[in-house]
Order: sequence, then C-alpha cells, then structure tokens
Amino acid sequence: MDHIIAKHKAQKQKRRYFTKDTENAIVKYNNSTCEKERSDLYQTYIHWPFYKLTENIIHTFKFYNTDVENLEDLQHEIITFLLSKIHLFDPSKGAKAYSYFGTIVKRYLIVYNEKNYKKLINNSSIDQTQDNSSDSDSSSNSILHHKNMIYKEEYEWGDLTFEGLSEKDRLSLFIDHYVHYCSENLDELFPKNEDKKIADCILELFRNRDKIDIFNKKALYIYIREMMDVKTPNITKNAKVLYSIFQEKYLYFLDTGEFPQ
Repeated sequence: MDHIIAKHKAQKQKRRYFTKDTENAIVKYNNSTCEKERSDLYQTYIHWPFYKLTENIIHTFKFYNTDVENLEDLQHEIITFLLSKIHLFDPSKGAKAYSYFGTIVKRYLIVYNEKNYKKLINNSSIDQTQDNSSDSDSSSNSILHHKNMIYKEEYEWGDLTFEGLSEKDRLSLFIDHYVHYCSENLDELFPKNEDKKIADCILELFRNRDKIDIFNKKALYIYIREMMDVKTPNITKNAKVLYSIFQEKYLYFLDTGEFPQ
C-alpha cells in the first residue's frame, strides 16, 4: 500500500480526507462478496483516509510512547487492526464512520501507550526512574488525559450519551474538535503568514487551556503581543475570525452532538 500513500502525498491534498464518500465506500466494502471489488474499494477510497486518521490522532493526542522507530510502522499496525473491525461498522445505529473508527484508533493507542509506558518503567533502574520522575509523571498524566478524552468522545457508544454529558464536558469536547479543525484548515482560513501565526498562537492557548489561567481578554492580548510582537488590532482581527467559526460550529454541535466538518 506504500504506492497509495506516496501518490496521495505527492498530490496537493484537500484538508477533508475522511468524507461521506469514504463512509459510503466502507459500507459497500462490507456489503460486497467480490474480493476484487473489495480490494478496489479499499485501495481507492479507504486506505488513505485510514492512514491520515491514524496519523492525525497520533500527533493530535501525542501518543508518542512507542517501541517503533518509524511512526508509519505503528500506523500500518493500527490500520491492520481497523480492517479486522471494519465489518462491525453499521451506519443504521447512528454512528458516523469518522467518529466510529477514530474512537477505535484512540482506544488502541491508549492500550498501546500504557503497555509501552509500563515497559519503559520496568526496564529502567530505580535511580533512572527517580531521576526522570518528572518525565514519568508527565507520561502518566498524558495517559490519564487520553483516557478522559475517550470517555468524553464516546457519547455515541454504550450508556454514555451526549445529553448525559455536563455542560463543561460538552464544551471541552467541542473545543478539542474546534482546535483540531482550525489547525487542519489554518492555511485556508488565514492565507497571510502573519495572520496564520497569530491564529496558531491563539489556538495554542486553547490546546494548553488546562495548564494556563489567562482566559480574560486583556491578559490574552498581552500574552500574544509578547509572543508575536504584533499590534493589538491584528490580534483582534484574527480573534474575530476564530470566534465566528467557534460560534457557528458550537451552535450546530449543541443541536446535533456532532462537530460539522
């Protein structure tokens, strides 16, 4: 499948890699009994979205506790696992393919990261463990964060429903999707380089919102000015663009429980 990946990388890709066409192809793949048709569907419509899905989740949620030198090897391992579960996808139950397979990838990576983290601890001497206690705590907290993220995002499965989430958890879940969407579409939303840098700086505050306490307007502007050395009007202009996206998508999210792509 490397030639498929190379072909897509060589082309100028659209930001939306996992579309309704991808979901339709998965349904056709599951319903087909013809091996050639299934192979064509997979190579043409499914493999690349699965590849990008695994890549984005690994980097977005920083699943870096691995025992492989090349992350692509891990991606191919996960894609193989996705193929073993692909027949279980049933759109009639209300799940969307992007969310369904995204959750499978996250669950897989949580287990994988925990296993490798424990292996790292077991292979380290007591002295090394003490010397690197801060790193260990960080890794442990990262794993806990990943678990919490899964619990928040699994409102389409099991007993947990979107309506059952607290307002705080809904907002936190939305912000994660919002930041991911804006980051993925940064070039299109902010064609000018300086605007792009300012927007990314604002998004970085959202990415690290659990670690910082500057979410009032004055402090935010001061913080960005110090980081970027730009004037307040430029910050305001780009903040308004991000706010309009936030407002539009958040209303849809509250109505449907889904983040609009």
